[in-house]
Amino acid sequence: MGMKRRNFLLFLGASAGSVALNSLASPPRPGTSMAFSGEALAATPNGMSFSPVKLPIPLGIENLSKDQQISDYSRFTVQDDMVLPDGFTYDVIAAWGDSVGNSRFGYNNDYLSFVETGPNEGFLTVNFEYISGATWAQTYPQVIGKDLPLEEIKGKGEIDVFALEEGDELKEKCVAIAKEMMTDLGIGIISLRRNNNGQWVRTNSNADRRINGISGLEDGNYVSATGPAIAVFTKENKLGYDDGLGSRIIGTFDNCAGGTSPWGTVFSAEENYQNHLYEPVMADGSSYSPSKMPFKLADDSEHGGGNALGYASNKYGWMVEVDPANPNDYGTKHSWLGRYRHEAVGFNVQAGKRLAIYSGCDRRGGHLYKFVSDNTVRTPQDKANSRLLENGMLYGAKFYPNGTGKWVALTPDTPVDPILPSQVAGGMITLPNPNREEGGIIKVTDDAEAKTFQRQFRTLGDIYQGNNTEKQGAILIDAHFAATAAGITTTARPEDTIIGPDGTLFIAFTSGSPGGDGGPDTDIFQGPNGETPYEYGWIVKLIEDENEPAAMSFRWESLALGGEPAEGGAGFANPDNLEVDQGGNVWMVTDISTSKQNNAIPSRIEGSNDNKTPVSQSALRGLFGNNSIWFISTSGDNAGEAYPFGIGPMETECTGPFFTQDQQTLFLAVQHPGEVHGIRQNGASESRKFAVKTTDGEEFMQTRTVPLGSNWPGKGRNDPPKPAVVAIRRLDNQSISV
Repeated sequence: MGMKRRNFLLFLGASAGSVALNSLASPPRPGTSMAFSGEALAATPNGMSFSPVKLPIPLGIENLSKDQQISDYSRFTVQDDMVLPDGFTYDVIAAWGDSVGNSRFGYNNDYLSFVETGPNEGFLTVNFEYISGATWAQTYPQVIGKDLPLEEIKGKGEIDVFALEEGDELKEKCVAIAKEMMTDLGIGIISLRRNNNGQWVRTNSNADRRINGISGLEDGNYVSATGPAIAVFTKENKLGYDDGLGSRIIGTFDNCAGGTSPWGTVFSAEENYQNHLYEPVMADGSSYSPSKMPFKLADDSEHGGGNALGYASNKYGWMVEVDPANPNDYGTKHSWLGRYRHEAVGFNVQAGKRLAIYSGCDRRGGHLYKFVSDNTVRTPQDKANSRLLENGMLYGAKFYPNGTGKWVALTPDTPVDPILPSQVAGGMITLPNPNREEGGIIKVTDDAEAKTFQRQFRTLGDIYQGNNTEKQGAILIDAHFAATAAGITTTARPEDTIIGPDGTLFIAFTSGSPGGDGGPDTDIFQGPNGETPYEYGWIVKLIEDENEPAAMSFRWESLALGGEPAEGGAGFANPDNLEVDQGGNVWMVTDISTSKQNNAIPSRIEGSNDNKTPVSQSALRGLFGNNSIWFISTSGDNAGEAYPFGIGPMETECTGPFFTQDQQTLFLAVQHPGEVHGIRQNGASESRKFAVKTTDGEEFMQTRTVPLGSNWPGKGRNDPPKPAVVAIRRLDNQSISV
């Protein structure tokens, strides 16, 4: 088989004939749903309710001979559309620029949550992560219907807008652009109802609204906060910048993944806020001046929106809770959950026990965290559970190679015991700058320097300034760097956390390669044959001791699922968001970087003469084509097999899969179509060569036709590409899952 099925079954704790993974059964969500009438569709012969789609590379599940694989895969045409199995379709629910309340649907939609308020109706909450600079600029006038001086400002390079005088013409232009950028980020809430044809349509209720990067700037709809960081926000005589707003916060932006609580609220993760603000802080947790990160527009990126608008950086990078049904709720940032590049959030909510909430920091070398409340849960569905986040403790996970681990509290009393550079791929860590008067961070590449840091600071409280509450607030604000100082394990970009009803936590670690932020622990994050670094990613299972949410120790197991079938992989790369259906099966979407998708691989060897080397795993991701959607069976004869369910349009990432209660709809967010080439002009495409392998490792050459840019979702000739949310369903409106 293409993937190491036996190992996967052992990982799941199941045998091929068993109903595997009761722990993966989807926990109840708030709300109800009324099923459409009709008998359930019979499953396909392989035990699934769909026939897998064809990917650019052969898979073991197809059971094709070597000659058949070479014949069938010598040519492949990539499509600029959502490719689904026969008998399935999708409806576009909303796309960038559509009206939402008194604003618009934002850009690069990510996490989705559907909180059902009655039969066949509810609120869809949508995150908006970032702007794809060149494509956003190219299509903005056509989609939004107005012009911005984008080219003029782009030509000026970096601009310290914050330092310019009020009334300055350049400042006014930059502020106008920054406001438009921030409008397209944040959170959106739209009301939906399913009609008699099974299609979801918008109902435009009074609760439909946007919570974006400028909420509160002019309309007074500030985001609120809880926890010790408030002591830093409100203290006088800060070492750094004071925005004058106290505990009030202007908006939310760079919202990536998230989670839905059992009590019907949505948690939205502020991830790459460092694109718009200078991430490091002063020793008291206060921000540097907005001038620290100038405003800049470029084709490949844009940054410094916080510079133009005068934002305090320590107020961003949090987990934001919002009640979609409350039209007056513009979000609360719970500082006990920590400030870092948040990704998804998992809830362990058991009556009579303390609440546990898990989240990961999506950077190379990021950490896994758990918040534990001081008080206990009475009823999991009670909205009063939000108050439990006001008091508790944040912990970081320390993994050991023997499959055990412990949780380390991020408190002023925690001993300093830094990660050593020699422990991580890439050989570099980031620590708080030992010059505390200067503040910020340093990059450390020598173990001796890390040990000197440990001798200088005995506890985390020695690193930060203020009274006890202020120090705790500063630690939470500087969570990633404080965690590294405390010896929390550096990991491989944790991009999703999802919990089964028994408390088992599943984590998608997307990529094991190092980078400018650091790298993963090489004793923990290894490929199937001990490789480090390993690019293709893992899914890790974490079980708290005695299944206790507040446990301080745990067991873990990992499995490298990504990679080519010839090497034991399932045929995908970079697992990202996870969803679990009611049958306990796992649905997963991939996150191959746009810059790598469909890049030609004419040879697996590069260089010449004595300098020939194998093509890197990172580059080989071009083989996998567009990002895709996968179904991983966990029961019956096909347990442990992975099947491709769908393929995204050109230059996209499919994110935020979320099932309705009746399993008849899979909501999916499709972000950044055309991110590299922009609008596909006049149906342009090109032919590329790929050195593909059969499932038993024989290399052959594939000619692949690749569209240049995208016209999705309109699909008309020269239509502008727009991020959009779709509802996937069967044509007969029966259950999607098995």
